[in-house]
Amino acid sequence: MKKKLILDVDTGVDDAHAIMMALAAPDVEVLGITCCHGNTPLDNVLKNTLRVLQAAGRLDIPVYAGCEKPLLARKQHAGDYHGKDGLGDVPDPNAPGLEMLHKKNAVKAMIKMINENPGEVTLVATAPLTNLAVAVQLNPKIPKKLKALYIMGGNTESRGNTTTCGEFNFVADPEAAYIVLERYTCPTYIATWEFSCRNSLPWSWCDELLAINTPKANFVKTISCLSNKKARSADYQKEVTEGKGFNSCDTYALAAAINDTLITKSEEVAVTVELEGTFTRGMMVLDYMGLLKKKHKAFIMKEVDQEKLKEMFMNSMKSK
Repeated sequence: MKKKLILDVDTGVDDAHAIMMALAAPDVEVLGITCCHGNTPLDNVLKNTLRVLQAAGRLDIPVYAGCEKPLLARKQHAGDYHGKDGLGDVPDPNAPGLEMLHKKNAVKAMIKMINENPGEVTLVATAPLTNLAVAVQLNPKIPKKLKALYIMGGNTESRGNTTTCGEFNFVADPEAAYIVLERYTCPTYIATWEFSCRNSLPWSWCDELLAINTPKANFVKTISCLSNKKARSADYQKEVTEGKGFNSCDTYALAAAINDTLITKSEEVAVTVELEGTFTRGMMVLDYMGLLKKKHKAFIMKEVDQEKLKEMFMNSMKSK
């Protein structure tokens, strides 16, 4: 039986990598892709997702429009790291139009897909968690019907990439992150910012990946050009203390959801999100002392089998 996935994305370059990997996995069925504000405004996220599906030859996958702004926080986007449009600002005159979107709202579609496949769906969230928070508010039983939840977001050592102590996906909607970590009591796996940095892949290997001559690889090379150039710059390298290499952070959560053996080290701990601090709002808090009195704990990823990850990346670039 194929693994059934729902992808909740804010499609920038790293989400694009993750989507391509999911679509290339032979034992995976992507039930649908729900879109959220994040890397770029929602309209761009929708256009980008359709572009990725077109490049992969999979426009049959349903795409749904979700929340365009956070629950309470001020609306913000991830600057122009992935380009103003989120996919490297590369013109695409043949991009599919938004008329190809499914009409159902993303949150309602997510609830419907989970209800129709109880105990079988793994939800992979690589965006701010607004769609998930709204879904559990509308249908509190949803978490118990999920097989698992994989999240790219949060941090473990207060090393921010957006604010002093906050990772972007959680900072973009701290209230949503708080709700999800409180109310989604299914098995929960988190790929944090520090984890992805420490497990980044060598740039020399990245060059080999993007040298593959297939339509999918050429598409990824084109959209990745801007962000890879920034990531390899001297200024950016000064900001990153560890793992100075190719870091497609969203892809770690997706890869772990596909391959149960990918993560070689993790720790199980109760987590929450700080909502009030001037410098710490949006920071993920790990409760090693048990003061939160939470029964539900999350698995925090620590180490990954890089050879397996490289193989998954390579397979995602190959033609069918």
